[in-house]
Amino acid sequence: MTYTEEDVLNYIEEEDAKFIRLAFRDAYGVQKNISVMPGEVKKAFEDGIPINAREIAGFKDSPHAALFLKPDPDTLSVLPWRSESGKVLRMFCDIYTPEGNEYISDTRYILKRALIQAKLAGVEFRFGNEMEFYLFKNDDEGNATKIPYDEAGYLDIAPLDKCENVRREITLTIERMGLTAERSHHERGPGQNEIDFHYARPLKAADQATTFKMVVSTVASRYGLTADFSPKPLPDKPGNGYHLNIFAVDRDGNDVIKYAAAGIMERIRDITIFLNPTESSYARFGNNTAPDRVNWSGRGESELMYVETYKDKTRVELRSPDASGNPYLVYALLIYAGLEGIKNKKELHSEMKEGGDLLPATRAAAIDVALKSDFVREYVPEEIIAEYTKQ
Repeated sequence: MTYTEEDVLNYIEEEDAKFIRLAFRDAYGVQKNISVMPGEVKKAFEDGIPINAREIAGFKDSPHAALFLKPDPDTLSVLPWRSESGKVLRMFCDIYTPEGNEYISDTRYILKRALIQAKLAGVEFRFGNEMEFYLFKNDDEGNATKIPYDEAGYLDIAPLDKCENVRREITLTIERMGLTAERSHHERGPGQNEIDFHYARPLKAADQATTFKMVVSTVASRYGLTADFSPKPLPDKPGNGYHLNIFAVDRDGNDVIKYAAAGIMERIRDITIFLNPTESSYARFGNNTAPDRVNWSGRGESELMYVETYKDKTRVELRSPDASGNPYLVYALLIYAGLEGIKNKKELHSEMKEGGDLLPATRAAAIDVALKSDFVREYVPEEIIAEYTKQ
């Protein structure tokens, strides 16, 4: 369902909504929000709600002391864990300058610009999210420990899988917010879980990923647990990946994902710091089935890119990203790299099961590659580059 500004204002009045969360994200995709009362929503749509820009990661060097949040009415959602009386709503916002221009370092805007380029090229992209997370017990004071909620393994069931009810509530909560999960299961690590989503248009998929992390953390807290999406929560156990299924067709409906995949592989080292921004991102590489090389295969083991063709349809799964990355920025860079591949009709090199160039092995190495990249400088604002490459 699509909402307009008028729909939102009517809904607030008819459904007795008392608080409206205006959500946005910092440079790393971490959700932030400011709550306003119902009488402020019309002003938010027209003029925006001011925030202190220089307190937000990635905006600290902004020439503007204040930036303005303008909600996207189509992202309206009810927070279902709040009371039905006096509902709490949430909308994602775009960020504007005092002059009324979209702020170039807002990663949602960066993704929107990439989508404009894709449309001009006659290419439609979609992304499917597969995000892993651990559930850890809290201590008596409510602080997170590193004690997994269970000792189950891949696809185990109850009673060994103690996370089953938590995953169920996460899935049902997400559904009440208008999103539909495709599947869920216990992963290989103790207390580790995965919930996957169908393909969605990039902006919706990024909003969906942001909502998902919020819901998982909220539901886990209600169970006296802490959800951990970090790349390597336990040094001797599998890390958390953020696998991305990528779909691309041209204006005639032709599958062009293999060209896009070749373009992504060519640029993957340049953009690794944005897909894997933390030190622990690199501890995950090369361990268990996490990739550490620029290669692909149809085996679905430890390659960077899994390429599968079934009934004349090609599925591409990129396996290097982790959830410390910002989905808006990640998708934008993958779209730009994919468009390069499509424009130049780049071909995937022969299937590489073991070989291939190494991905950057450390955060410092990834920063060095990014700073030397003309591709990065073309598509990523200086403010965001500076934030991601600071030592």
